Amino acid sequence: MRESSFIKRNLRRWTTIREEPTEDPDVMAERFTSLVDDLAYAKTFYAHSKVTGYINGMAAGIFQRIYRDHQGDKHRFRNFFRYQLPLLIRKHHRIFLFTFCYFLLFCILGAFSAANDDSFVRGVLGDDYVNMTEENIAKGDPFGVYKDENPWMMWLRIGYNNIRVSMYCFVSGIAFSAGTLWVLFKNGIMLGSFQYMFFAKGLGLKSVLVIWIHGTLEISSIVIAGSAGVILGNSLLFPGTFSRKESLKRGALEGVKIIAALIPIFIVAAFLESFVTRHTEMPIVISVTILALSAAFMIWYFIWYPIRVEKMGYRLDMDSKLIKPAAA
Repeated sequence: MRESSFIKRNLRRWTTIREEPTEDPDVMAERFTSLVDDLAYAKTFYAHSKVTGYINGMAAGIFQRIYRDHQGDKHRFRNFFRYQLPLLIRKHHRIFLFTFCYFLLFCILGAFSAANDDSFVRGVLGDDYVNMTEENIAKGDPFGVYKDENPWMMWLRIGYNNIRVSMYCFVSGIAFSAGTLWVLFKNGIMLGSFQYMFFAKGLGLKSVLVIWIHGTLEISSIVIAGSAGVILGNSLLFPGTFSRKESLKRGALEGVKIIAALIPIFIVAAFLESFVTRHTEMPIVISVTILALSAAFMIWYFIWYPIRVEKMGYRLDMDSKLIKPAAA
């Protein structure tokens, strides 16, 4: 075949490849294969022609994009926490807000009920715990419960329990979100009555400076686990254009990703409760600093940063795969 005929036959396809780049891996693979075939033919019959270099340049460009994406797989773990998880959180920010307000409502209700019924705290927390706390208060060490156990064993026990509770809160969402809402209701009532117990005895500020050293990360993470449960339940309630089975599959996967991201936070919270909270007489500035840093991290990563990533142009496709902005 004459070189001019070869060029005429393939020019339109080459122009499309050059002027309409794609990130679709299947299309890229197809284009790369066709260009390799063209290059092999050109090298055989037009080895010193400019068209050979032209084809080689296009094939090299596609190869570099494929290789770049392959290299990106090595950073999948980093990209998950840097882009994909924040975008997933951003996608469900309204659910996060709902679960926070829902939980806060029952915290307030628990405190209000405790304030108006002397037996309410015992009914919620149990006589044994209330009696132990009152004994510690009488001894002048109201938070002595955090000092009674070996810190290493305490770390393991609390970390395991927090992760178990978060998983239960998430899985309960399978009951059309009702199970998760029940778990959040119970925990909200318990937290509200528990916190009121210390305020009623004049230990409100002290309890905040001690208990919320670990509670900031722990409680906010449980609320986020509740959000994952509601996402799971909503996938059944509102499947949209998907079948209910497919919607459930997607909701479960999104929820699992959120729960997985909470595990290191629960571990840190358990560490703080086991090794730091027990030092109840630490300077106020240290307590406030830990509280502020914990709250700042949760607000930054779960509220501000997801909005920032979205504004940077990153997106998730329907399968939760990362779509980078054109300039990235």
